[in-house]
Amino acid sequence: MKVSIITVTFNSAQFLEQCIQSIIAQDYQDIEYIVIDGGSTDNTLDILLKYNFFITKWLSEKDEGMYHAINKGIQLSSGDVIGTLHSDDLYASNDVVSKIVASFKLNNVKAIYGDIEYISRNDTNKVVRQWKGKSFNRFNFNFGWMPAHPSFYIFKSVLQLGGDYDSFFSSSADYELMIRYLYNYNISTCYLPLLMVKMRIGGISNKNIQNRIRANRFDYLAMKKNYIYFPWLVAKLKPLRKILQFKYAIFSPKYS
Repeated sequence: MKVSIITVTFNSAQFLEQCIQSIIAQDYQDIEYIVIDGGSTDNTLDILLKYNFFITKWLSEKDEGMYHAINKGIQLSSGDVIGTLHSDDLYASNDVVSKIVASFKLNNVKAIYGDIEYISRNDTNKVVRQWKGKSFNRFNFNFGWMPAHPSFYIFKSVLQLGGDYDSFFSSSADYELMIRYLYNYNISTCYLPLLMVKMRIGGISNKNIQNRIRANRFDYLAMKKNYIYFPWLVAKLKPLRKILQFKYAIFSPKYS
């Protein structure tokens, strides 16, 4: 089973090398690694050239945002399974991809998600909050639940039938795609209880209050499009669920 991992980047050379190294360190061999750069003006291209041997395909050109760039990567990919690892994130361990593949084979599903940690931008050992998953139940989407997108892997054949990321939904395009496939289309899905990704805080949708309000509006539109019950109420519940993630970071036992 070939796994295509897509990294999108724009002027994020500060963390890109660590991201690439965490992919190189994976013990699974059949990985296709694709990097889509949005025309960076820092030393991103120098880093890509440095690791050119380990990168299957990469391109650098202007794009229309993160999800437009991911769609480019999907179109370039030839793997059975598609996943993403953003340029300022890294895998939590060297066996993440091999365990993802093993879970796909064991459970015979079309999509998988796991756990992630949100970490300080400058200290990868400082956990700010945790996203801890649970067994999949599509009905949970009606209470504002969603998988952590950095841990989400899906068969490319499914995307070819139902479409890629819809950039109309801006920073909520990942949510719309997951709710479309896991809730609306109800594809076979399972939860893998594994810490997959360490994600640096400071994402687009949570950068400031204006971005959060805008993201919440697009969350509502994604819910309405995909037939969530009472989307106006669920859109209010969704951001409140993040409070529990801080509780996990403080009180939960650390991953070994």
